[in-house]
Amino acid sequence: MLFALPFLATALALASSPGAAGGVDETWPAWRGPDGTGVARSSAPLSWSDDENIKWKVPIPGRGYSTPIAWNGRLFLTTAVPLEELPEPEGGGGGRGRGRGRPSPPQPETAFIVLCLDAETGAVLWERTAKEAKPHEGYHRQYGSHASYSPVTDGERLYASFGSQGVYCYDLDGALLWERDLGAKLEMRRAFGEGAPPVLHGDTLVLLQDHEGDSFIVALNAETGEVEWRVERDEPSSWATPLILEHDGVWQVVTAATNRVRSYALADGELLWECGGLGANAIPSVLRHGDLILAMTGYRNSKLLAIGLGGEGDLTDSDAVKWTAERGLAYTASPVLANGKLFVLMDSGSVSCFDAATGEPYYVQERIDRGLKFKASPIAAGGKLYCASESGDVYVLGMGTELEVLGKNTLDDEFFVASPIAVGGELYLRGREHLYCISEQTAEK
Repeated sequence: MLFALPFLATALALASSPGAAGGVDETWPAWRGPDGTGVARSSAPLSWSDDENIKWKVPIPGRGYSTPIAWNGRLFLTTAVPLEELPEPEGGGGGRGRGRGRPSPPQPETAFIVLCLDAETGAVLWERTAKEAKPHEGYHRQYGSHASYSPVTDGERLYASFGSQGVYCYDLDGALLWERDLGAKLEMRRAFGEGAPPVLHGDTLVLLQDHEGDSFIVALNAETGEVEWRVERDEPSSWATPLILEHDGVWQVVTAATNRVRSYALADGELLWECGGLGANAIPSVLRHGDLILAMTGYRNSKLLAIGLGGEGDLTDSDAVKWTAERGLAYTASPVLANGKLFVLMDSGSVSCFDAATGEPYYVQERIDRGLKFKASPIAAGGKLYCASESGDVYVLGMGTELEVLGKNTLDDEFFVASPIAVGGELYLRGREHLYCISEQTAEK
């Protein structure tokens, strides 16, 4: 079933896009960018509004909060379109506050959709319905969706996960190469919704499936979709994106969750090391700085652990933990790691900056502005930090050792949960119902 998108673009969208040339700054292949650190290889515009520097604006059907990815002039994203209307459940429903042991409200029959857009114009190049199904569980009414996993690409194949609804692999022209049902119906804490994106290295695709049932991590052959290994996990719900890295010749997958930060051998899933003490509701992505793993939680008993690579077995309370922090940490947003600094955006609109090697704070919990709320993760582009708020404001910050607000840009009636991406000098923002391309080149035409 197709859901044609009406194409809305201004006459200013006619010039050629730097994203079509094939340069190194023209890809954002995964949720946290080219290097997994939230840092773009290009600059991004400094100012815009509803009437300024909007290259194009297109509607996206349904509801999806997955951050788009980009590859050489194309944007890829997911969404979920309800195929029927159901009455609003008594007491609000929708997922928030369900409480463990209470059933999730009935969900409508839903189309799970993968979209490819032209980065220059916003035109839909192709649209594929991966599956039509009735979800077994809801999502957080304000911040959740049935399409919250960002896709990932290696430039040849596109991988889109819908969690309980399966994993789908396409070529970049939209031909389905394989699909895989992982055989799990995830029961997320308080029905907050699914959303830990898949991660890719070479011919291995890794998916973390932590929930209130039988949690596991699984590696698939990226070419065929066949299961290479699967390891059960003693973990409740988590949403933190794993990190694939190499150390001393061994490729490993590092995960962050309530009970343990764990590392598994990428080749066979063998547990290499683990470390307790992180805290509940792990959401921010795992990062690497040199030989340090940086894992964070910002819920109750928030904690940041900097764990040295090279250890084996249980590293809890050992000298492998090089530094820790407990203040100024993010609950939802993944941090940015750039030039040895770790930038952390709190849900409440405060920012912290740490020396990533030592944990020494440059500043902690400095407020950007009053009354702000954030769920989207910040990104860095052109030496600036971009923070997209729930109220449609995107704050541009300096990246020095003191908090510096360089600008505030507002799109009226918008709401950002998906994170920005910057490609080819342009900024892409996914709002509640629209995708925007922000470009200062517009003003030159």
